[in-house]
Amino acid sequence: MKKLVLLSTTCLAVWMLQSCGNNPNPQSQKPMDSAQSMNEIVKPVDQKSSQFAVDAANGNMMEVQMGKLAQEKAQHPRVKAFATMMVNDHSKAEDELKALAAKENITLPAELSTEEKKHMDALGKKSGKDFDKAYINMMIDDHYKDVKVFEKASDNVGDESLKTWARNTLPTLKAHQDSAKAIQEAMEK
Repeated sequence: MKKLVLLSTTCLAVWMLQSCGNNPNPQSQKPMDSAQSMNEIVKPVDQKSSQFAVDAANGNMMEVQMGKLAQEKAQHPRVKAFATMMVNDHSKAEDELKALAAKENITLPAELSTEEKKHMDALGKKSGKDFDKAYINMMIDDHYKDVKVFEKASDNVGDESLKTWARNTLPTLKAHQDSAKAIQEAMEK
């Protein structure tokens, strides 16, 4: 009972500090940092596991939101189809991760990181072939990084359920990477 009261008090204190106006610019608050701070207080799993979960959640949200943007703005039919695949696959991965996080009591970010919002804004300003090219290039770069992170997590995170999820998600990420490369090559012809 004492642990529950202490945990509740700690969570309330963190929430109150965040909502008391200590941060004059709410846009500068970093949702990922907030989620990770909560995980450091509560310590539901080891540091590597919680950091991986927070990063993966941010990545899934970004892929879904950029995919939706590409569904609206892309001109090339293969880019539109790829965007639909991104929305579907990363929404599924996001749901799976949320279920795992709820089971493990891991706090995930509720919105994109400030950095990812900047990428979204920059991409949203493009149109036509410039948009298609920028989106596919971003997806290639992003999936290259994601594959490396998920390969590492498959071996190094302490939480077995997150490790299994990373292993099971990895083939999809590799397929996305290959698809994006093929689209890039087709657009260059």
